[in-house]
Amino acid sequence: MALMLVKFDLKKRVKLAQTVWFMYWFAVMAGVLVFSMGLFFKIELRKRSELMDNNESHLLPNLLIFMGLIACGINAFGGKVCYDSLDPTKFAKWKPMLKIFLGFCVGFNVLLLLTALMCFVMRIPLQFTLAEGLRNGMRYYKDTDTPGRCYMKRTLDLMQMEFRCCGNDNYRDWFEIQWVSNRYLDFSAKEVKDRIGSNVDGQYLMDGVPFSCCNPSSPRPCIQFQMTNNSAHYSYDHYTEELNVWKRGCSDALLSYYGGMMNTIGALVVTNWLFWKIYILLTSPAPSLSTLANPEDPESESEGWILEKTVKETFTDIMDKMKAMGKGSKVEEGGEVAVATVS
Repeated sequence: MALMLVKFDLKKRVKLAQTVWFMYWFAVMAGVLVFSMGLFFKIELRKRSELMDNNESHLLPNLLIFMGLIACGINAFGGKVCYDSLDPTKFAKWKPMLKIFLGFCVGFNVLLLLTALMCFVMRIPLQFTLAEGLRNGMRYYKDTDTPGRCYMKRTLDLMQMEFRCCGNDNYRDWFEIQWVSNRYLDFSAKEVKDRIGSNVDGQYLMDGVPFSCCNPSSPRPCIQFQMTNNSAHYSYDHYTEELNVWKRGCSDALLSYYGGMMNTIGALVVTNWLFWKIYILLTSPAPSLSTLANPEDPESESEGWILEKTVKETFTDIMDKMKAMGKGSKVEEGGEVAVATVS
């Protein structure tokens, strides 16, 4: 017995075809949007690829681009089938492909859901990737004369100004590394000798930050050197005074930016996935044209259903087919072994 058997006359078939056709082309536009968001996400990641610890972060945008292209392709094909569905002669050539196409749509629906879940889950590995990448980038900040690292200073400065952040976790991260190149240090000066001599690794460490950490909205001129030395500045106490450098860490700022983008894309993909669920339900009554009471009379009534049999019977049929396929493969393997033994 068919599940949710529905009677269709010509008027209902036309309305169904128009609705599904519209949904197909709406899905094409949604696929273009997913593709565009994936491409935009990939471009944004490549802008700061020097601050990424690995290339695995590009897996998600590549998957979004792939899913967007596939969505456009299968929906354009579905729109063509739907356009021809009201003409029995044109529909005849598509009829053998409907079950395969519907099965492909179900598989795509599952893959789309996994892509949406990845948009929300990938935030965790991205957090570690950004933290490690920023840590390495800050160590290379001073290497303006080293091939392959000469642009790191510019990249970090632009990032700190754009995202209004300083350091990895906070501005104090700059106190723990040498970010001024030896090229610009006077090694004959006593202060430089003392700072290098007091450090085990022989680095020139200081309680200062790059200029890009300065907050231009602060009414006081930027204090970026000797930040912990109260006596070096008039009316200044670094414990109580509001610092005029950005306090937010850049790993948190970048994670918030990319995480918000991933959440938006994830919500878009989930919406697309829900749309596909509705689409599958609407296209399930497709047999309505192939079951015309009088094939020579397009205006005659026809039947459509969500499932040709009950859920239990459908599930049993699927399991029987899977078992039959398994037995068939075993028989083929047994035949090959027998032939090999005889020879």
